[in-house]
Order: sequence, then structure tokens, then C-alpha cells
Amino acid sequence: MTPITIERIETRLVDLPTIRPHKLSVATMHGQTLMLVTVVCSDGVTGIGEGTTIAGMAYGPESPEAMKLAIDTYFAPAMIGRDATRIQALMDFVGKLVKVNHFAKSALETALLDAHGKRLGVPVSELLGGRRRERLPVAWTLASGDTARDIDEAERMLAERRHKVFKLKIGAKAIDADIRHVAAIKQALGERAAVRVDVNMAWSETQAAQAIPALADAGCELVEQPVASAAALARLMRRYPVALMADEILQGPESAFDIARHHGADVFAIKIEQNGGLFAAQRVAAIADAAGIELYGGTMLEGAFSTVASAHLFASFANLQWGTELFGPLLITEEILAKPLDYSDFELTVPDGPGLGIELDEDKVRRFTRDGLTKVTR
Repeated sequence: MTPITIERIETRLVDLPTIRPHKLSVATMHGQTLMLVTVVCSDGVTGIGEGTTIAGMAYGPESPEAMKLAIDTYFAPAMIGRDATRIQALMDFVGKLVKVNHFAKSALETALLDAHGKRLGVPVSELLGGRRRERLPVAWTLASGDTARDIDEAERMLAERRHKVFKLKIGAKAIDADIRHVAAIKQALGERAAVRVDVNMAWSETQAAQAIPALADAGCELVEQPVASAAALARLMRRYPVALMADEILQGPESAFDIARHHGADVFAIKIEQNGGLFAAQRVAAIADAAGIELYGGTMLEGAFSTVASAHLFASFANLQWGTELFGPLLITEEILAKPLDYSDFELTVPDGPGLGIELDEDKVRRFTRDGLTKVTR
């Protein structure tokens, strides 16, 4: 049989507005940029993937612009003409040619999986071993930086039955101010909702040791990445009645193994982009399961394509003890899909169509694509 090959790869940057500023310890986001990559195969099947970061390069070394450049210049020329159906072999091949660039690799792998699922007539979750659940619980991040506004936002989400788990972005203010902020929100919500915090590595180990007991007293159930060092996070473990979650220090299976070996976290935040793709994230989850570390489905505040790719992966996990935070598309004011995703009753429905099971609204996306920056590599 003639192999099905990659004929061309297209990239574009899409700038979308958000419903409000999103304040983190590292930066404040006022919009979101998606790097969309389209892989066109010799059998006429097309797949779409996405690369997205948090606040440009404030979060890490890749940006949507850098992903686009890497794909146009290095990945695409190496991939064109190669077998589009042997996805892991192809990603291993380009992985030897291009080091790191986890976000760009995740976008390309997503596009290849989307295309192959369409080709076979099955959802991406079936290519990952089969889904175990049809719907995923979704947390919402409160990140306006204003306590009263965050409480109002949480109350609205509860009333609409959209979210009942809330993650608070802290770390940009003094510790006492952050603790008062968390305590006030938990007190207002009471037992109707769970409250967690994400520090995005903003604290020293000494600051974390001071803050975590107070957060536990305030009713916080989970603290995400309070410190930047894996060693410091490990030293904080088991000292407080609150779960500690690794996020930014998780950069693929090797880092996951190292953290697990040193008993460095109670929970892993699994992110497909940060780990270098769906198959790498799947291996990270397997390491966590083997080590007795619990799982949380994380996000890079992605748009629909990486969100749905993540949903297909998380739906296949044997364990997903802490749910997900796949709310990224809800933070964006513009709908870019022909049919919106189903967020209802505090959960997201995993699409069941072939591939990712979603379709891009090309007219809408065209309005927000940066002029002159669509690249087609043949």
C-alpha cells in the first residue's frame, strides 16, 4: 500500500480577547494568542493542533510566535513527505532534530492525532487506549485580583451550575494580603464550593512554610506550585494538612520520574503542551499512578483545540482524583468553533466525533488572524 504522507503544514497566529484581565503572579493577561497548525495529508484528511502559552513568555521559554517560527523553519520541512499515520515514530524522528520545544511538538502531535482519528472514524481518546468517562469536572480560576469581584464571579458560576471548584491565583501580593483574600472567598462560598490556590512559583521556601498552614486554616484544600524548586517542594511535603501539587516543574516523563522518586508532590498537574504532547503526558500520568501520586487535568489557558485534546487524554485516565481546569475557551469572548463545547452541570462533555470531534469556524478565525502571518510549508 502507498503510505499516507504529509503534503503541507500551515501555521497562523490568532489573537482573541478575554472576558476580563487574568492576573497571575508572573503577569496579567488581557487577551490570548493561539498558534493554530493545520496538517494536510495526501489522502485529503486534515488535522488541526494548537499551541498556547500563559502571558506570552512570562510563564516559560516558548511563545506562540516562537512555536510558529519553529514549525515553519524546522519541523515542517522535516515532516513533509513522511508517513502521517505512524505518529509516535514521526514525533520521535523530529524530536531528534529539534530539542525541547514541547509546546510546538504538542500542537503538531495533536494535529496528527486529529487527522488520524478522522481517517479511522474514531475519537482521539480511542487512539489513546479508550475513554473511561464521557464528562470531566471543570474548575474555574478566579484571577481578577479583587476579592469582592472574585466572590461575585464565583457566585455567578455556582448559580449557573458551571463550576463549583475554584482556583485562586495568588503570589503577586504580600502573603498576609493573599491569605486574607483566600479566607474571605472561602468564607463567602462555604461548603458550596472547594477552594484551591496557585502560586506560580512566586514564594521562597520560607514564605511557603509561613503561608501554607494559614491557607489550610482558611479552608484551602490544594496549593499548586508554591515554590520554583523541586527540592524545596519535596521538603514542604507532608508537613501540612493540605495537598501540594507540582506544575511548572513537570516538563515531561523524566522530570515526573525524578519528582516521584523524591516524593516531591501529592498531585501532578498534567498539561499536554508542557509535557511535549499527549503521549508524553500519558507517560507522566502512568508514572504518577505507579508512585501513588494523584492527578489533576491542567491547562495553559488554551483555546478549543488543545482543551479538547486534553479532554480526550484525561477521559482515558484510570485516575483523575482532582478533576480538571479545562476552562480556557470560557475565558475567551469569541467562539471559534462551528458548534460550541458543552459546559453544563459543572462538567465538560468530551466530544465523541472522529478525531478531536470539533470543527473550526474559519470565517470567525479569519477575523482574528494576524495579517500576513499565515505560513504554508509544502
